[in-house]
Amino acid sequence: MARSGQGAGEPPRAPRRGGRMAWGLVALGMVRHALRSRRFYERVAVAVIALASLRGIGQENRANMMTRLAAWNKREVQRLEHEAERLERKAGRQVGTAKGAGRMARSGPPRIEGREHGS
Repeated sequence: MARSGQGAGEPPRAPRRGGRMAWGLVALGMVRHALRSRRFYERVAVAVIALASLRGIGQENRANMMTRLAAWNKREVQRLEHEAERLERKAGRQVGTAKGAGRMARSGPPRIEGREHGS
């Protein structure tokens, strides 16, 4: 009996029960072949060596970066301390000047020899 409609020209499909099993067997065969291959082990060894080298390079880079950061931080702290000391000296000079001006104001007008105060 002829079919009509969608998929009419195709042969009827049977349920695929063995499809997954076939793919599993193919994968198992490939793994078996790879494990028996000397070339596979050579490639794995090269990959392990490369990864270990990259890891070492990364650790070295981090250590160098931390050393540079610590040196920069030390210089920055010294710079800030120097700046604070400079500002402290400047403020001390300004306070001394203000104290002197206050004493002068309390002492009255300047005295000129030969004149009396208030005349």
